[in-house]
Amino acid sequence: MLDHILLGSQDLQLGIDVVAEHTGVAAVFGGVHPGRGTQNALLSLGERRYLEIIAPDPAQPDAKNPLARELRSLQRPRLVGWAAHPGNLHAFGEKLRAAQIAFQGPTPGSRKRPDGRLLEWQTLSLADDASGLLPFFIEWAPGSSHPSTDAPGGCSLLVFAAETPNPAELTGKLRSLGLDLTVRKADSPRLHAVISGPKGKTALSF
Repeated sequence: MLDHILLGSQDLQLGIDVVAEHTGVAAVFGGVHPGRGTQNALLSLGERRYLEIIAPDPAQPDAKNPLARELRSLQRPRLVGWAAHPGNLHAFGEKLRAAQIAFQGPTPGSRKRPDGRLLEWQTLSLADDASGLLPFFIEWAPGSSHPSTDAPGGCSLLVFAAETPNPAELTGKLRSLGLDLTVRKADSPRLHAVISGPKGKTALSF
């Protein structure tokens, strides 16, 4: 169900440059998130999956989105989350409610692409995302093309995993959500990805 992974950066161009340096592919500007204080650049990782480089939008300095504040504090680009696509979010929310898993949403979102086309979606967020190791969930509007279809290609996702001091606990949470993700033991929680591009393989972690 992986839809996309998010690489956070204090500055959007810095994130684009770091990814291009390691993969050989430059992500392209995707647009801004009105009211959220963020902007992004995108790079396809294959069919219906992509890398979103996300950074603060200088034109929205007063946005109160916690993610925007977190991005401003980053010393270097790192993975800050991921999104999964479970299908109909309202139906998925009913399953979570039946399993007594707390969540917020579905919440509508949108951004205007540089070509003027509007992309629309809905997201559902867990009340407990296990320190960022669990995803948020996304459903794209029927009239919105998936970003992977026209973002720059040439890269593929070879490895995507979560690392945590308690693998058994995280694996149980993933299973309750119907998610299959590699989980490894580590001293602190982080996401780990290996992306293959024209320059070879690169690892992106936090």
